[in-house]
Amino acid sequence: MGGEMVTPEEAQGDDVVLAWEGRDVVAVRLPHLSESLDHILAELERRHGMPLAELDRKTKQSVVRILETRGAFSVRHGVETVAGALGVSRFTVYNYINAQEEKRAKKRRGEG
Repeated sequence: MGGEMVTPEEAQGDDVVLAWEGRDVVAVRLPHLSESLDHILAELERRHGMPLAELDRKTKQSVVRILETRGAFSVRHGVETVAGALGVSRFTVYNYINAQEEKRAKKRRGEG
């Protein structure tokens, strides 16, 4: 996801300090969420072995589901960024998200 390791002494407000046996050993500086989205998209391309825009519809829906769980759409311009990577419109991404939400709602109601 593009994090950076720094010494515990260099840790800043949002950094995550990791301890081992009661001693701080390393701090992890996480990138801004928008930078993380680019890293996540690149990792998904590597995982699928091709540009995301070349995936079939069902796989693109799966990618949107993964991205939704990882908070990709809470980032400013997240939908636009994902739509561009998938080679679809923003409307299509919203449709994929809404279809997934419908499935979850039906499951909660015991319909699926």
